[in-house]
Amino acid sequence: MAVIYCVEDDDNIRELVLYALRNTNYIAEGFEGGKEFFTKLEEKLPDLVILDIMLPEENGLSILKKLRDNTKTKALPIMMLTAKSSEYDKVKGLDLGADDYIIKPFGVMELISRVRALLRRSALSKITSNDIINLGKIFLDNERRLVTVDNEPISLTYKEFELLHYLLKNKNIVLTREKIMNEVWGFDFEGESRTVDVHIATLRQKLGQAGTAIKTIRNVGYKIGG
Repeated sequence: MAVIYCVEDDDNIRELVLYALRNTNYIAEGFEGGKEFFTKLEEKLPDLVILDIMLPEENGLSILKKLRDNTKTKALPIMMLTAKSSEYDKVKGLDLGADDYIIKPFGVMELISRVRALLRRSALSKITSNDIINLGKIFLDNERRLVTVDNEPISLTYKEFELLHYLLKNKNIVLTREKIMNEVWGFDFEGESRTVDVHIATLRQKLGQAGTAIKTIRNVGYKIGG
């Protein structure tokens, strides 16, 4: 039975989320803020975290960054709760490594559907994860979240790493922008495909000469390799 933590300072929303999760046979615990949440993480890691962005002491984006920077929690599935008007926070959260988001106010059915989908994607990712992949001078160590080019470490953001990992897992295969968006940013991310183009450009720049391995397939998308 999956264990889910919800970090939300609004009592009514937190209780609604916990009720919905428990009523769907998940083990759910709620926290008002980051302090008690991190204390609980020391005792037990959950299978998924639902994290509000607007929190009183430490905001959700800061908590998200700490989770992604910690070896123990870097792969923890995280769903962000965002306000309807917070487009910047939504995109920022996804770029920092959130796996999905849901906009408040939301329906219970939508929440449970997204939770189930995220847990399925997480389980599949663990099964299909390639630990070490290389292409030419590019080496990617998925377990250590490390990328090197010609033995020199390259600093990538969370989503840049995920994008490169996805390309390398599918080297020599043409991937559409929509497919990349769905796989790297989440199945229901409503951002424009321009997001993919911007990240590809940044990734090529950081990889230097090795970045030429990422090919643009006109009017379709991208592939890496020959």
